[in-house]
Amino acid sequence: MTFPYDSARQQLQAWQQDLDAKGVQLQKVAQEASRVQTRGADLSPADIAEIEKFARSKDAPNALKDLQRKVDSGALSWRDIASGNAVGDPDVQRAMQTSMPSLKRAYTAIKEGQDLDEVVAAGQQRPRRSRDDFDDDAPSDFTEDAF
Repeated sequence: MTFPYDSARQQLQAWQQDLDAKGVQLQKVAQEASRVQTRGADLSPADIAEIEKFARSKDAPNALKDLQRKVDSGALSWRDIASGNAVGDPDVQRAMQTSMPSLKRAYTAIKEGQDLDEVVAAGQQRPRRSRDDFDDDAPSDFTEDAF
């Protein structure tokens, strides 16, 4: 004798077995994916030379200059920094924090498909105020007696 819910129960059991099999397959794929190490393109000698040139320039932030000193001393390499191997270093973290807004802008521009040379050039340009940007009538220091 069959009960009205037997077919529904069998269908539910089949779905459960299928779901269990897919779960096992998902675990295998996840394990394989965890073994893959993704990395960006390696830095070329020309890339490293450009980084060092900027890090030694007067326009480089102090945190980047500090990193260059560490690279010069042999404590780190630019490859270590670029690959993420040196992410735990306090000086690398400080440099990342001070340059994060610029890096986010550059990353977004690159993801949007902008030309890499243009992104680099835009990052090197610093906005300069012209004399017309200032309102001579407004006080430059806001104190109680400025109002």
